[in-house]
Parts: sequence; structure tokens; C-alpha cells
Amino acid sequence: MDLIDRDGFRANVGIILCNAGASLLVGGRIGQDAWQFPQGGMRAGESPVDAMYRELREEIGLAPDHVEVLGTTRGWLRYRLPEQYIRRRSQPVCIGQKQRWFLLRMTCDDSQLCLDASATPEFDRWRWVDFWEPVREVIWFKRAVYVQALDELGPLLFPAGMPTRPEWWRREWEAAADV
Repeated sequence: MDLIDRDGFRANVGIILCNAGASLLVGGRIGQDAWQFPQGGMRAGESPVDAMYRELREEIGLAPDHVEVLGTTRGWLRYRLPEQYIRRRSQPVCIGQKQRWFLLRMTCDDSQLCLDASATPEFDRWRWVDFWEPVREVIWFKRAVYVQALDELGPLLFPAGMPTRPEWWRREWEAAADV
């Protein structure tokens, strides 16, 4: 059972997985031209950490001993679903997600990644990308949460200073924010 709070936000965890070179893993959603970080809803009685490890196993096939936890967001980060994605006939109505984000470093070889570890896989492909690239790759309504998570957790990965936002950032992200 998914947990939806009284404001209509579904409890969820997000996983930012990096490799030794500080590249980030994004997964391609099955049957879609869409990329995102692994994420998923929490279950009743499940802590954010427990949900993160379950989602890690289900979505990309990794076990706790395949990763090192570098940090987590201090609180919940929220995004609203666009009106066309809200299922008004479901009760309680879910209007968006509240997420705890985790930054993990993979400590095993890429060959350990397994996208069909669960009966209902989310991804059919994966790749390593530069730090800010997931903001560009994810569906538009999740972009602000990705920026928040990367801004908060990035200093754990880059203590000497965050990577400079790329040229496309100003063209695509800042222009969209002005709309």
C-alpha cells in the first residue's frame, strides 16, 4: 500500500547513484523516451532507508553491500503532478510526491546492475551521465525537485566545489523557469 498524506502527496524515495568517477546513473523508462533516477513509493511501516534499499534492488538489482550511502536530504522534497496525471477516481487522491533523496556511491562493478530484478521492471536501459544532465533528461514536472536534490546532496560528492552548470542550463532551464 502506498502512503499518501492528508495533503495528497505520496511518500517516495529517490536514488542518486554515482560511480567512482562521480558520474550519475539514469535509467530509461520502458517503452518511453524518458530518463530518470531510480525512485519509488514507500510502503506502510517502511522507513525511507528501507524503501531506498528495496527500490535499489527492484529497479537496478543492487544490494546494500553494492553501495555506500553518502547522504540524504534533510527533509521531504515535493513536486505536483500535472492535472492530466492526477487520478481523481482513486482514493485518496494523489496530487504529487514527497521524496527523501539518497546519494549513493556504487562500490561494485557495472556488471552487477540488473534492470529486470523485479517482476515489473521500470527501466530497459541505463547510462552514466555528467552531474547536471539528469535535470535535462527527466520529465519537465520533476526538474525542480532534481535541482533541489542535486543542490543539497552535490556538495557531499564535490566538497571542493560543485560542477559548473552547463551552457544548455541557461537556454533550457532558466528560460523554462521564466514562463
